[in-house]
Formats: sequence, C-alpha cells, structure tokens
Amino acid sequence: MNRKSAREILSDLVAFPVLGGESNLEIIAYIQSHLEQFGIQSTLVENKAEKKASLHCRIGPAVDGGVILSGHTDVVPVEGQDWETNPFQLVEKEGKLYARGSCDMKGFLACCLAALPDLVAANLSVPIYFAFSYDEEIGCLAGTELAEAIRDYYTEKPKYAIIGEPSMMQPIVGQKGIYIQKVTVHGSAGHSSRIKQEVSAVHEAARLIMWLEQEMERLSAKNIDERFHPNHTSIHVGMVNGGIAPNVIADTCTFTVDYRTIPSDNLHLITTKFEAYCADLELRLRERFEGAKIVVEEHHPPVPPLDTKEDAEVVAFIRALSGVYELDAVSYAAEAGQFALAGFESVICGPGSIAQAHRANEFISIEQLEKGESFIKKLIQKLSVVESVHA
Repeated sequence: MNRKSAREILSDLVAFPVLGGESNLEIIAYIQSHLEQFGIQSTLVENKAEKKASLHCRIGPAVDGGVILSGHTDVVPVEGQDWETNPFQLVEKEGKLYARGSCDMKGFLACCLAALPDLVAANLSVPIYFAFSYDEEIGCLAGTELAEAIRDYYTEKPKYAIIGEPSMMQPIVGQKGIYIQKVTVHGSAGHSSRIKQEVSAVHEAARLIMWLEQEMERLSAKNIDERFHPNHTSIHVGMVNGGIAPNVIADTCTFTVDYRTIPSDNLHLITTKFEAYCADLELRLRERFEGAKIVVEEHHPPVPPLDTKEDAEVVAFIRALSGVYELDAVSYAAEAGQFALAGFESVICGPGSIAQAHRANEFISIEQLEKGESFIKKLIQKLSVVESVHA
C-alpha cells in the first residue's frame, strides 16, 4: 500500500481544476483508485448525464452509529483573479500551502484520504463513511441526493455527519439556508416620453426590488438570531439586466434574488408572499398593457439551513474531538443542512479559514492541515475497540 501524507494528496487533488458545474469524473477516479489501494470499494451517485458523480464508501463494520465525513470535489473559478502562483499547483510559502481549493475544501479531503492506512488497520466499533460530492459551489446541487443515497444504500444507519468546510476546526452548529430566484418583468417598449402610457419593465422591476428590501426589514424587525451576521434573514438582488437605450422604455428586465434564511424563518412563506405580490402587480399592470407579465422562476433548488441544538449528542462528540468548546454559526450555505434533513446529526468542522476561500492566492496553513490530520486520528481512536491483552 502506498502511504501518502495529507500534503502529498492535497498536491494531487488541487491539480484537478474541477469548477462547479463541470465534470468531476477524473478527480473521482483518482479518489476511487486511492481507496482501492486499501481494499475499500466505493459507490458512485451519478447525475443523469453521467458526467458527474458523488462518491460514498464505508470503512468498518456494518453496524448502526457510524460517522460520515463529507466534503465536495469542486472549486470556484480563478478567472479575473490576481494569482501570484499557478492556482492549480500546490506551492508552499512561509508555512502556507497555496492553490485553488487548498482551503475550500480539498484540504479536508486530503486529511480523510491520508488516514486510510490507520482506518483499515483500526478495530473500529462503528463505521466511518466518506461522502464526497460535486457542484457544491454552484448551489449544493448534489448534497441532498448524496445524503439520501447513504441513508438508503446501507442496511445500517450512520448517526453523525461531519462536513469538513473550513472552520479553523471550530464546531459550527448553524448555517443559513439559501435560495435564488430569477424574476423577469415583461412590459411594453415605447418612447421614453410615454412613460405614463407604457409599462416600463425596469421601473416595475425596481418596484419589486424595493418590496423585497422592505420585506427584509419586516423580517428583521420580528425575528432575529444572534448567532448569525447579519442576525436576520437577508434578501439581496445581485444582478439586474434590462433596457436598450436611455430614451427607450424597457420591455424586459430580469433580476436575481438571493434569500439567506435563518433557521427559524420559513422560506416557503417568504417566497409565497413575494409571488402573491408579483401576481397582484401583474394584474394592475395589465390595465395599462395587456401583455404585461411577471415570471418568477427557481434559479436553483433551496439549500436548507442547519440548526443543530447544543444538547444534541453530536455536539458533545465534536467538542471532544476538536478540543474546542465554543460553538459558532455561519451565514454561508453548505451541505450540512441537507445531511441533517436526511436524518444525520450534523455539524461543520474542518481545517482552514473560510476567509481564504474563493479569493486569489487561496491557502491553507500547514498548521491547519496538521490539525485536520490530528482530528481524523482522534476520531479513529475514539471509535476503535481497544482489545485487552491477557497474560
């Protein structure tokens, strides 16, 4: 068996420039090959086009109570960023390992794979599972399917899921949900002097955007969660596109809406209220222009929030492993909420800082990578049966 360090495996992993939305089969093949060296067979969960796949496997006995170690194989683009090194080649400088995905989150994957010799040699009392997904960076698109595949594939039931997003090894028990809609307003084109007679798609889109901002203010006034920053559900319009000239009334305008919901808010109620306002506005606009229309579409499926309670068993478990007692919550989306919905007590805990993710010159410190390795070793020890020796 070819034992590689986490750093060596990380060097291999970052060389696969798999962006969210692209095929990840080459990096999955590398991971499968590495698993097979240690006699571990894995199962793929492919997309319909068979161009992408998530992977899961079990190491240890087929009994209830196991632990899932989960991460994603894709990364965000580097185009337009000012990199000082080749982003797809691991470079060490001053105790830091630079490359796209080194922190988010191939460092954690490398720690998992580097632990294989110890995993297969251990006398585990319950199993450890690997669960590696695709397309996390464009909306956690494979997380639900992977979590449900693990739940339904094995005869036994895993108990905990640890999602290794970079958290500086601090346990994260809460994350906001995310949902993105695309809204298209269809109005009537005409000369700008006829603004009172025509329906400007740009003006009506602006009206909808202002309604969304006011709805965010209403939500923040009645429901807050101090674990998050900001401490309420946020509603953000990040893209607007409409019009062809300053003196032409726009007949089309499109914008996107990004909802980041705290666990206690109901996404369905929020979006239903918005869609009802759109329908009412559409009826009023048709009094001026019969062809007026407002179309609200799902840009990508909702990612559920995570809200693991402090008294959950997994919290005591992760505190003991990480050595960090303080808990935290994050406003970014991750696959933890999807694993929780599938029935696994879930937390986020992994090496590296989220502050380094998605930016030029992304890095993970060697110290953090070593802490990730130590974390996996402690997990193996905690789940291993110590056989007594009799004279």
